[in-house]
Amino acid sequence: MSTNRAQLADDLLRRLVAALRAAHLYSPGHPIVGQNLESLVSAIQLLHRLTPSIVIGIVGDEVIVDETPVDTGENIASLVHRLRQIAIERITIEHGVAADEIATLLSAVNTLDPTPDGKPPAFPTLPHIRVGRLTVEKKVESLGDMATFRRMYSEAVSSAEVIWESAQTENQPDAAVARTMIDGLAQAVSQNRSALLALTALKDYDNYTFTHMVNVSVLTMGQAKALGIEGRLLREFGLAGLMHDIGKVKTPLEILNKPDKLTTAEFKVMMRHTVDGAEILRGTPDVPPLAPIVAFEHHLRLDGSGYPAGAKRSTLNLGTMLCSISDVYDAMRSQRTYQQSLATDRILAVLKQADGQQFDQHLIRRFSQLIGVYPVGNLVKLNTGEVAVVVRVYAPDPYRPRVKVLFDRAGRTLDFPYHLDLWQEGKDPERPHAVAMPVDPATVDVDPLSHVDVAE
Repeated sequence: MSTNRAQLADDLLRRLVAALRAAHLYSPGHPIVGQNLESLVSAIQLLHRLTPSIVIGIVGDEVIVDETPVDTGENIASLVHRLRQIAIERITIEHGVAADEIATLLSAVNTLDPTPDGKPPAFPTLPHIRVGRLTVEKKVESLGDMATFRRMYSEAVSSAEVIWESAQTENQPDAAVARTMIDGLAQAVSQNRSALLALTALKDYDNYTFTHMVNVSVLTMGQAKALGIEGRLLREFGLAGLMHDIGKVKTPLEILNKPDKLTTAEFKVMMRHTVDGAEILRGTPDVPPLAPIVAFEHHLRLDGSGYPAGAKRSTLNLGTMLCSISDVYDAMRSQRTYQQSLATDRILAVLKQADGQQFDQHLIRRFSQLIGVYPVGNLVKLNTGEVAVVVRVYAPDPYRPRVKVLFDRAGRTLDFPYHLDLWQEGKDPERPHAVAMPVDPATVDVDPLSHVDVAE
């Protein structure tokens, strides 16, 4: 958040506290109440010039405005205390909010009683204001082990299903669920990109639609993070990746789930999902402008091919290009009824063949360095016969990762597995120095992800 934006957010919170206090102490028609309400509305309008939606969140004892903590003094602490009393952790104020809506908000916050079950009390329905709870109660300071990453990934897939179903039934994906989920995933990507990327290789063919949503989001954020993108913009890239295919909620199921190759007519219907997705996201509050752009563009290519037909661009948005790479990669490595999964080296070769035509050659090289020819969490057989799990990609040489050796050359489980950096040259000819081939984890009695250390 820029300095100016942070100052506007701080000013808004202080005026909100003052307006709440005035509304609590004086009758609705008192001049002080009117003055404080007018001052608060002005502060909201100033911040709305920078963002279409203002999101005020309570995380522990912190106040977050659009995902950035704001300094809290004694006065702001009183706001936190009151909102926590009535179990409100999130207030979203959309552009176009009227003064009477703000007045209703102030009255409700001041007068509503806590409920016995600790849930938010019944709140007045307002066209430009929504309140509720965060689905992630606290900021995760440390993701301590792979089990935590697994749980986060599993919860993200469940959230993706909620988002998809809300788009189907209401023509608007649940943006609050999406933003909360992306917040956690973005933090995990920032803390340990490799561990989270390893989870995207989990095979769950029954939930392909939802795992694909999460995988494309994580892979897009992983690429963005590697390019130095952080904070709010990183989350916007992640949300755009998550929502890239949301237009498929309008695609007939007989086409969406067809096990055979689509006919020309059926493919024309399928192609419509890019336009449908952009329209859905443009009409969804709390969705950043990047998301409908990526939904519309993600099947366009640098050489002018792709679809929607006739929508050529002199250049594509960076978010679109990162999402497109993630989309193609995840689709090609996923086994479905009509498609066998491909090994990563084959996929990267296909992506490189389209280098400079369909995809930006620099981004493809960066993606190869990020994922590696043998991604983290993959089992591999070494040139001397040992079986190991990849625990870290070595960017200068994606063919030579760091591995953890689990089985010796005779196939016996090692009592003391050890790490080996294949990129380091050794004088011992018996020392493994390369990967010979990938190993199907189904053929080995071991969970490779349990050996991936989040501290790597």
